[in-house]
This record gives sequence, structure tokens and C-alpha cells, in this order.
Amino acid sequence: QVQLVESGGGLVQAGGSLRLSCAASGRTFSGRGMGWFRQAPGKEREFVTAITWIGGSTYYRDSVKGRFTISRDNAKNTLYLQMNTLKPEDTAVYYCAARTGRGNNWSRDSYEYWGQGTQVTVSS
Repeated sequence: QVQLVESGGGLVQAGGSLRLSCAASGRTFSGRGMGWFRQAPGKEREFVTAITWIGGSTYYRDSVKGRFTISRDNAKNTLYLQMNTLKPEDTAVYYCAARTGRGNNWSRDSYEYWGQGTQVTVSS
């Protein structure tokens, strides 16, 4: 069964850090690019960051550059998102997703498997 399970969300003060993890089944993870998206209340789900299968290329939305780092451990079938210097506007449900072989990294349509999401709340 294809499965993505996020963990590591929580409540943190502005300026703090969190590390999200996404555990994937082998078929979901192997050979695929992966990404993180987020959705705040009343807003569209938006791209945050993506990484290629080998991890040689990463992509970030401008608002998180220099603060967030995506990484993956292919031996453990796990994707990570290290979030530093968090801001209240980072508050959202964060989703990991596995790419199809088509499209670009920042489009939701380019991803075919999604986790259930983990809540990140940043207080001011």
C-alpha cells in the first residue's frame, strides 16, 4: 500500500525551529522526487520545497529560502524538512508529497501521493 506519514509538527514560538519527517513506503519513495506543501486556513495549498531523487537539486519558495532545508534519506525512505527562524505566517498544515514523472516541482498536479498532513503553529 502506498503511504506517506508526516510527523514532527507542533506549537512553537516565533524564531523557533521544528523538524518535520515523512515516512514513505518503498514504492512511493524509490526513484521519485519529493516535496513539501502547506495549507493555511482559508488559503490554497502552496508549494514550499522539493528535492530530486538523488538529492542533488532542491527548490524553495522565496519566503522560506535561508530558513528551511529539505533533505532525504533514501536508505530509510524518509523525507525531512528542517524549519528554522519560524514566523507566524508559517502556520499551516504541512503535507509531504511524491512526484509523478511529469510537470514542474511547484505544481500540485505534479504530485500523485500525499500524506495526511501535520499541523505547524507558530505563535508571535
